[in-house]
Amino acid sequence: MLETLTRQLLAGESLGPEQVRAAVDRLVNEQVSAETKAEFLTALARKGETPDEIAGFARELRARAVVPPVDPEWRKGRVILDVVGTGGDRAGTFNISTAVALLCAAAGVPVAKHGNRAVTSRAGSADVLEALGIPIQQSPAEAARALQVRGFAFFFAPLYHPAFRHIAPARRLCAERGQRTIFNYLGPLLNPVVPDAQLMGVPRPDLCAPLARVLQSLGVRRGLVVCGEITEATGARVYLDEACPAGSNTVAGFGLGDSPTCAVWEMPPRPSSSASLEDLRGGDAAANAALLERLLRGEDRGPRREAVLFNAAAALWVAGAATSLTEGWAVAERVLAEGRAAHKLEELRRG
Repeated sequence: MLETLTRQLLAGESLGPEQVRAAVDRLVNEQVSAETKAEFLTALARKGETPDEIAGFARELRARAVVPPVDPEWRKGRVILDVVGTGGDRAGTFNISTAVALLCAAAGVPVAKHGNRAVTSRAGSADVLEALGIPIQQSPAEAARALQVRGFAFFFAPLYHPAFRHIAPARRLCAERGQRTIFNYLGPLLNPVVPDAQLMGVPRPDLCAPLARVLQSLGVRRGLVVCGEITEATGARVYLDEACPAGSNTVAGFGLGDSPTCAVWEMPPRPSSSASLEDLRGGDAAANAALLERLLRGEDRGPRREAVLFNAAAALWVAGAATSLTEGWAVAERVLAEGRAAHKLEELRRG
């Protein structure tokens, strides 16, 4: 079956809902070889995934996920936020979205951070949180309680998507060949908590609008999908799966104003910003954890702080904790200045 669908994709034909369901059934089947799965994923990526295909894969995989027991009564009236990048930009930046998630939690926004260890980077969200001393492998009940009591929890993807272990070898094959797959897009769409609000970074500006539509179709009420652009010293243009204060940003959002429909616009750089790509580059998990700790303690007041505040402003706006990007920046800056981010870090370390 998967070979038949691969041939269809190689002919440039998209998959319908039933074909997506059949493909997922084969991808999570341990009897199907990793090579066969990798060929399918490669063919799908080279054809170009449509919004309907991405949403279909997300729905099918969500239906197989472990659901954490978050209390519905606690959830009433609250906006749960996730901040995540797809990865795949290969720019080597530090874990900006993880820093933003912790800063938003310190601002009083409940954050359900869904993620994994690194696949295309040196340090994934799980790696850097673990290096910070924050629990990443709590049971679903423990993570749900942490979200409700501490306002932040990490939902480690392998614990909620056990079928992924049968897909991992195929993803590794693709990664070894330098081939991205639909799972670069799917990771941010599979949060088992199903957040109400989401800030999502993507590595190309043309992905913003389609993935915003996918988020909206999956039930996110307020969403912002962003791709930043920065120019290197050589003059080369680099896209980031984060908002960039020193460059232009393509943004697609919904649920943020009077109109529920998805809108696309350009978010200009901050006039005072002089951050370079080199300023934003990180290292391994230990190095990035040290960067994040200095940021959250208010000890780093350079370009990295500016990048975190810029993205936190967007996240707080999406979560409804600010009425604009300008107000979001002010809120995030105040949280750092008052030591609330450092306090939240220590609280989360205690588990």
